[in-house]
Amino acid sequence: MSEKLQKVLARAGVGSRREMEAMISAGRVSVDGKVAYLGDRVEPQQVIRVDGHVVKTISEEAQICRVLAYHKPEGEICSRHDPEGRPTVFDRLPKLQGSRWIAIGRLDINTSGLLLFTTDGELANRLMHPKFEVEREYAVRVFGEVTDAIIQKLRTGVMLEDGQANFKKIKVLPGEGLNRWFHVMLTEGRNREVRRMWESQGTVVNRLIRVRYGDLHLPKHIPAGGYAECSLDEVNYLRELVKLPAETQSLIKAEDRSERRRRIAGVRRAVRKHQIAEKTPARNTETKAKPKPKVKDDKAAKRPAAKPVNKKPSRAGRG
Repeated sequence: MSEKLQKVLARAGVGSRREMEAMISAGRVSVDGKVAYLGDRVEPQQVIRVDGHVVKTISEEAQICRVLAYHKPEGEICSRHDPEGRPTVFDRLPKLQGSRWIAIGRLDINTSGLLLFTTDGELANRLMHPKFEVEREYAVRVFGEVTDAIIQKLRTGVMLEDGQANFKKIKVLPGEGLNRWFHVMLTEGRNREVRRMWESQGTVVNRLIRVRYGDLHLPKHIPAGGYAECSLDEVNYLRELVKLPAETQSLIKAEDRSERRRRIAGVRRAVRKHQIAEKTPARNTETKAKPKPKVKDDKAAKRPAAKPVNKKPSRAGRG
């Protein structure tokens, strides 16, 4: 049976369905030597190339869906390559053979928290699509005076340059002053949407953390820069959420677990080293070095101590 070209490419792990549509429109995809067009359908035996490279396609039944939960730190960008040389979220992920990780949504460079990756382009596309209304929850620290009227307005909707937006839920956390924490929830992932909504009310977001995607929470045991592979139950929860058939296999092998443990341990060591370096006062280079203790001669140290000699009184002068 024929399938849409962008769906086949997304399943092969080349990218998300949206990215594949952009590639096809740009003329970067060919089928049997001919430039492909958006809307083309392909058969399993046809040869597909992206930028001249043959794509190894797989059937829907043969594909094994994997999902990673990554704790994104601030300072990383959600791109595979950056012209400015900044670190990307893909730098720390485990390498794959015959597939690649696809980010489910994006977080801007100053946002941290839960970022999901999958090998299934169709799953990534559906989880990002607004029609499935997958919940995203953020912890946000806002600078400025936040009144009840502002909160109500953010619930009912504010007008942004790309249309109206609103938070489905807003939870006010305990605290006072001009720097306060809130938990907000929405069901779409427009660019910098949370920040723009608060800025429309004259406030500034100075800390933003994604803490939940659907019912998957940011794992507390994963340090910033670490990841964990989702269980088969968690993968199937995401697939069911967007009306995809359940996965029956799992690729969480023993070597994957050991590699994950090594990476998490390495990140934790780096974090501890950084914390220790911050707490340790700088050394005074002008202080004089302590003199080294004198080392005794090894032979002298091994030589047994001389026994004391008892001298008898002299007999001189006796008859």
